[in-house]
Amino acid sequence: MDELIRSARRLRDKLLADPHRPTYHFVSPEGVCMPFDPNGCLYWQGRYHLFYIYQDTALPHGGHCWGHVSSADLLHWRQHPPALVPGPEDPDIGIFSGNGFVNKDGIPTLMYFGINAGICMATACDDNLDRWEKHPRNPVIPIPQDGEAGHGVYNVFDPHGWVEGDTYYTILGGKVLPGGERDTVFLFKSADLLSWEYVRPFYEAKPEWTGPEEDCACPDFFSLGDRHVLLCISHPRGARYYLGRYENETFIPEEHHRMNWPGGTCFAPESLLDDRGRRILWTWVLGRRDPEVAKASGWSGVMSLPRVMSLRPDGIVGLEPVEELRALRRNERSLEDVRLPAGEELALQTVSGDCLELEVVADVPAGAQFGVALRRSPDGQEQTLVSYSPAEGLLRIDFSRSTLDSTVKYPTFIFVGGVDNPEVTVQEAPLHLAAGEPLVLHLFLDRSILEVFANGRQCMTQRIYPTREDSTGVALVSRGEATRVHSLRAWEMAATVGW
Repeated sequence: MDELIRSARRLRDKLLADPHRPTYHFVSPEGVCMPFDPNGCLYWQGRYHLFYIYQDTALPHGGHCWGHVSSADLLHWRQHPPALVPGPEDPDIGIFSGNGFVNKDGIPTLMYFGINAGICMATACDDNLDRWEKHPRNPVIPIPQDGEAGHGVYNVFDPHGWVEGDTYYTILGGKVLPGGERDTVFLFKSADLLSWEYVRPFYEAKPEWTGPEEDCACPDFFSLGDRHVLLCISHPRGARYYLGRYENETFIPEEHHRMNWPGGTCFAPESLLDDRGRRILWTWVLGRRDPEVAKASGWSGVMSLPRVMSLRPDGIVGLEPVEELRALRRNERSLEDVRLPAGEELALQTVSGDCLELEVVADVPAGAQFGVALRRSPDGQEQTLVSYSPAEGLLRIDFSRSTLDSTVKYPTFIFVGGVDNPEVTVQEAPLHLAAGEPLVLHLFLDRSILEVFANGRQCMTQRIYPTREDSTGVALVSRGEATRVHSLRAWEMAATVGW
């Protein structure tokens, strides 16, 4: 027992000393995870419950399970027993993505993809959600085999279930069949969660929005104001969402928006509705280090900060950090009314660090490119530049100098095979400001994670791995024309993790 305690303490000390391990983002307590999709998010009995895929190396077939944590404040997380573990008598050999909802009897229910089996379910046995009972008739929607009804008609993968009146619905992720080109999900319905009727493809993909290589996985469907959102990923390109109408058991997409762009790390979004009516979502923030380096470090699974998705009065979808994060602010510093001449850089003498929150408000002329450099070494050899160009309508994260570690890679596609996958050095996202609208940047830096919120309606996610101990500086940069910075506020961020 003494040796176990000493071993645990050595591991704790190693993890806490790692300069890349985040301090106020949720990091998997199970260590190295691949995949690490958030799943089954539920607000229940005053607590936020977050489930996620992790791997138990003592189990066969990859050991894919669902871990479980909960929080009262979205900052500090309590670990629960694993929610779903593949057992020797189960029809599935591992637990992959799915969701959580409350069934017609008022019982929290998990719906998930059981590997090699199909769509499975489990219901909670207690209000702490510590114990879950798998349904004895799993899989409730089996994978159709060759010659069986449904084979080649629909995919059985990544379910998202919900209750609508007296009817249960679920959509299953995948591609259009037959042929397997372009994204869709497949709609099923049931009166009792056991007998499921296939209805139809839930929506029709548009070639001007998505490529033939894309799928719709990790789907999450919900109303937002007077419209509906289908939040999802495509495996090659990461997180994205459709905005549209829901009529007669069919979703009609009217807009399509990316949440990840080439070089980015935003994947597998999952959301819940809390008691304040907020639609809160998390994403898996992929690592970009060599897998062997991640394995040696002892950790890899990281979630984004919880984000609030809303439908703004102007009809645009808003994306903002939860206000609870303000409780982590320490040692505020500020600047007011700074004029930054074109071609100059202003190194901030009072703001530095690797765990920061910054709010910057600036008037950026049409011919300027204004930015904030973070994790900057004194000579600029290492730095990550967040910038905005009004003329191009582009928000950028330039990570060409983020690290001196040559093993860190930023490919165009996330998961793709059989095609060229060149590396990129800049992630670019669209952002168009109205006439006279200032740029409002809200930046969260947590060692190897950078999350960029802009004007309440755009968000970018990036992993960075500076190697130099002195890569902690912050600087303001203006190119092309002078920029007026109305205000800059910066805070150090308190840690929320003990491991």
